[in-house]
Amino acid sequence: MIDSLPELTLLETRILGTLLEKQRTVPDTYPLSVNALQSGCNQKTSRNPVLETGEAEILVALDALRERGLVREVSGSRVSRFEHLLEKVLGVPSQASALLAVLMLRGPQTAGELRLNCERLHRFADISSVEAFLEELAARNDGALVVELPRLPGARENRWMHLLSGQSTMESSAAGGRAVAASNTDIDELRSRVAILEAEVAELRRLILDRN
Repeated sequence: MIDSLPELTLLETRILGTLLEKQRTVPDTYPLSVNALQSGCNQKTSRNPVLETGEAEILVALDALRERGLVREVSGSRVSRFEHLLEKVLGVPSQASALLAVLMLRGPQTAGELRLNCERLHRFADISSVEAFLEELAARNDGALVVELPRLPGARENRWMHLLSGQSTMESSAAGGRAVAASNTDIDELRSRVAILEAEVAELRRLILDRN
């Protein structure tokens, strides 16, 4: 385990998430070559945001991850292949790493969405089991790995996000939530103004008709 929580870039988290995902969904091709890793990072499905990253960028990010001990190159092949060490380094079980992988690949999600999107990585019995692992990840003595975000206006469930990219990502996501709230408030105010104007127009029409 490491003494402090790593702060990773978007591409670094995408690489880790891709390695975790492919380890379980296509084990025959794992560990991954750089080309396979690039394809996985740039997938158009099951990714948010969608990236268009080149091989050079992948290699730079892999070097950074190797320095942190989160990824290692596997020898014994003519093509360089890479595997993650996230579970060992962070000291998390496979169920928790499945949740982290989906959060790294798809961004903030509710517990219900996580259960559905984790289906190929780990089959959770119910939403309660998902929430239990999320709460464990959020309450770690070595530093929280996930956080529960404030509920968005009109939403039925709170979303969760990973913290491997640091506090700045959490603040950015919270700012996005506030922006949505502000937008909804503006819409409500406009609706109120329109209702008042419609009432005033109706009153003017009534006065005109009465005079005629």
